[in-house]
Amino acid sequence: QVQLVESGGGLVQPGGSLKLACSASVGLSNIANLGWYRQTPGNERELVARIFNSGSTEFADSMKGRGTFFRDYDKNTVSLEMNSLKPEDTAVYYCSAYVYSYGRFWGQGTQVTVSS
Repeated sequence: QVQLVESGGGLVQPGGSLKLACSASVGLSNIANLGWYRQTPGNERELVARIFNSGSTEFADSMKGRGTFFRDYDKNTVSLEMNSLKPEDTAVYYCSAYVYSYGRFWGQGTQVTVSS
């Protein structure tokens, strides 16, 4: 079983920034891809952004130009910095990783609230 622990959520004003971190119980070289998803009440979970083992990235249209990935191989952590946050970015954010030979795993989620 692979554990994913998210951190970095919280309350931020519109236009502000947050850096979400996802710490894995396996080395990052064992992860094929890791993504951040978000969900609001009554809606399906949607992809925000993901990074592949190769380093290539994919961003939802809503996050293009506002997100940056960071990887720390010593801490087995992938972070997503989100800038110019808007109230519509408010959601529970989940980290999900596809681990080679093991499949997909999810974290417990972290709340992001963008409000003045």
